[in-house]
Amino acid sequence: MTSPDKLQVSVFIATSLDGYIARPDGDVAWLHEIEPLADGDDAGYGAFFGAIDVLVMGRGSFEKVLEFDPWPYGDKPVIVLSKSLTDVPEAVRKTVRIDDADPQALLDKLTQAGYKRIYLDGGKVIQSFLREGLVDDMCITTIPVLIGAGIPLFGSLERDVKLKLVDSKSWANGMVQATYEVVK
Repeated sequence: MTSPDKLQVSVFIATSLDGYIARPDGDVAWLHEIEPLADGDDAGYGAFFGAIDVLVMGRGSFEKVLEFDPWPYGDKPVIVLSKSLTDVPEAVRKTVRIDDADPQALLDKLTQAGYKRIYLDGGKVIQSFLREGLVDDMCITTIPVLIGAGIPLFGSLERDVKLKLVDSKSWANGMVQATYEVVK
């Protein structure tokens, strides 16, 4: 993993079996159509979310999450990476801010602000951090459904990104979760 003085960049995300995180229009309703897990089992999300300091997402993910009621991130700081978004809705203004920095510049800002672990969310954001070699670990839960088209988790890369499997888990409903360390 990362050294104590380095910001840890983590991904925790679900995909369809064919590698999509959302339908072409951003719809994620298919995530909720799977048989629920046993009471209290959230596939590790609660523990993961409790261990992060700040969430970084793209505009598309932010606009989708704004539709959720209630706001799912409580008082956790959220940074929306966008070059086009200029205003944050009043309801989330205390915890959400917009930034147009590139990945490394944003990590520099977050390190200076004292953050230790960030949660990346959204396909384009994850892809941009991966391309820059800035992701430390990824927890990917595969949902047993093929949706045929949509927003892919991974895009093109200029070089291979090597991963080391550190944990895997499966559930009776067919979900499979793999946690990887990105080999630097």
